[in-house]
Amino acid sequence: MYNALLYDTQGSMLLDTTLILLGAGNSTRFKSNVKKQWLYTKDIPLWLYVSERFETIADFTQIIIVSSAEDITLMKKFADYTYVEGGDSRQTSLSNALRHVTSDYVLVSDIARCCVPQDMIERILAAKKKASCIVPVLSVADTLYLDNSPIDREKVKIIQTPQLSVTKTLKKALETEQLFTDDSSAVASIGEKVHFVEGSVEAHKLTTIADLQKLSCIQAPSARTLTGFGLDIHPFEENKEMFLCGVKIDIDCGFKAHSDGDVAIHALIDALLGAAGMGDIGELYPDTDESYAGIDSKKLLTDTVNKLKTHGYEIGNIDLTILAQAPKILPYKKEMRKTIASLLGIRQNFVNIKATTAEKLGFVGRKEGVTVHAVANLTYFNWKHI
Repeated sequence: MYNALLYDTQGSMLLDTTLILLGAGNSTRFKSNVKKQWLYTKDIPLWLYVSERFETIADFTQIIIVSSAEDITLMKKFADYTYVEGGDSRQTSLSNALRHVTSDYVLVSDIARCCVPQDMIERILAAKKKASCIVPVLSVADTLYLDNSPIDREKVKIIQTPQLSVTKTLKKALETEQLFTDDSSAVASIGEKVHFVEGSVEAHKLTTIADLQKLSCIQAPSARTLTGFGLDIHPFEENKEMFLCGVKIDIDCGFKAHSDGDVAIHALIDALLGAAGMGDIGELYPDTDESYAGIDSKKLLTDTVNKLKTHGYEIGNIDLTILAQAPKILPYKKEMRKTIASLLGIRQNFVNIKATTAEKLGFVGRKEGVTVHAVANLTYFNWKHI
């Protein structure tokens, strides 16, 4: 049945085809703090699981991942694919990706359709010479009505992805202001032939939380604990308010910094980002950006926590060590713990704050500034508990 396909010595299909995986949506229907493409199966996010699943089936000319600019920054830390920023619609996202495609054929799928079986993909690829667009479909078993009238279910098909198209034909079909919900609709609109192959109920699309129960291929996230370490140092600056752990300190100086200089929160942000592999505070909130000038560091921490949650992480516990000859930390420790716990959305007992002096040694001992060490632990969001 698949004689039109060529295989290499490892059994992977050889084809002049680019794979485009679309994942630039904001997951509004999923109704979770976590973007569905960042749900973890074992130790990898869903978008990477889907990409690697396709790679085991065929030797694609190129694999293009379409996502948001923020997600792409993190995705690049996982794998070396071609990444393209998406748009406001599926069609815009696809058009953006097609600009990077030079192969004769393009296979387009959704990251949310994560359990596409191998035989379904092979059916699609094997039929590539039969039409300008090859589409997997399912028949309808239930009775259907349009408004108040029944319709012939034998004439109705449920359209799935991935869909294989002749690249130049799909590019031409999308050169219009008209919006299409899939590739086959666009190709058909310019009079090109569409060929249907058998789809699969296993290729269910993850749209709502309830769909998770229908996806047998993905497994629960790993119970791995991810640990990050952060360190920050700031000298004192006269005539400036001091904040440590988000708490105002009664002292006649503050910290020299582009922001409010909360050295403890800065170290904590670095620890959290380190645990998630997201880089460091300078990458996310650079001191060359004037929008962060004098900013309340609590806002930066809140933004960091939101990034962690949307990308599939939960905060376990944190431990801070403040090295300061001055000011005295003990009178503020309780309020500091409450403030940090509230910002992180965790219980106070998961926040530990220690303080020590430098025994009058070094710049800390000379009361010229403060150093803070931070350790943070993360786990993957366990969607099995939803």
